[in-house]
Amino acid sequence: MSEPSGGTDDVAARVRTEIDRAILRNIKGLEFLAAPKQAVGAMAKDTLIRRGTLQFYRYRPLVDEVYRVPIVIVTPTSNRGYIFDLAKGQSFVEFMLARGYDIFMIDWLPPRADESRLTLEDYVLDFIPACIERAQQETGERDITLAGYCMGGVLTMMYTALHPEAVKNILLFATPLDFNHMTLFSAWSNEKHFEVDRLVDAVGNIPGEFVLSAFHMTRPANRPAGMLNTWANMWDDDYVKSYRMFDRWAEETLPLAGECFRQVTKSFLWRNALLKNEMTLGGRHVDLSRITAPLLSVVAQHDHIVPHPAAHPIMEKVGSTDREEIIVKGGHVSIVAGLGAVKRLWPSIDRWLGRRSV
Repeated sequence: MSEPSGGTDDVAARVRTEIDRAILRNIKGLEFLAAPKQAVGAMAKDTLIRRGTLQFYRYRPLVDEVYRVPIVIVTPTSNRGYIFDLAKGQSFVEFMLARGYDIFMIDWLPPRADESRLTLEDYVLDFIPACIERAQQETGERDITLAGYCMGGVLTMMYTALHPEAVKNILLFATPLDFNHMTLFSAWSNEKHFEVDRLVDAVGNIPGEFVLSAFHMTRPANRPAGMLNTWANMWDDDYVKSYRMFDRWAEETLPLAGECFRQVTKSFLWRNALLKNEMTLGGRHVDLSRITAPLLSVVAQHDHIVPHPAAHPIMEKVGSTDREEIIVKGGHVSIVAGLGAVKRLWPSIDRWLGRRSV
């Protein structure tokens, strides 16, 4: 029996589609290789402070009526803050501005050679207080919501523990506390074989490539798999654009101030001092039980960098009676950027924070 003509037509159409996609994929592939860096950063902002490695912005409002309590975002010192503002439709900053929040951001530039001596004290006792004071001057409000991502969240907790009266609300994204559960990082930096003093004394600031390689080694196949998936979807402009934005952010991993890296290695990865209530900064005891502000901690279900057991002890160590943990689908980066966060997470943050920002 002969095959119905409709079946033949369907097969031919599929073949033509695949041929067209293959041709377009090759053309797009050449464009991909020759293209400049993908543009990032969607929302207009004004620089309020620029001092060495420190940058402090205020984003311009999108609506006339704003909440009384502004948000100050503290980004991790290893990464640029534009992960919160990749592009229109994929920007946490845009989402929150549209809902009436006044957004400030503490962002970082690569530390200069003369800033290799910066310590956690500089970040927690100097940079963050200076930015909060400027935000208070700009808004005329004393109350601040402090929001931190990853190590930015650790800085946020330490600042709040030392200045509990200065923070009205705390919002944490993928923030570790029990560093023993960051198993690969703990293994690589094990005190028995990782000579952190020798490294820092030799190179000063820790190169961004060194930091990025550590993240790559937690999931060695991720980058090759991402590139293969991008090639397979090269005909899809939206997919390629999204990949290029995330890839740019990852590849622009920042160097770390050497002394701060030494301190983080010894205090957190070797001693787990913050979890054990043994952390001191500038001679002051950092006791997380002194944190009493309402606190929301967001943890990604598939975070291979800060898994849930590393973040959950926050719920047990802070003194806040109004505290909540949200576990969402996704990974370490997708909870702060991307289309999934727009639909699943950001509306929940808006609902939680809105009634605490008046």
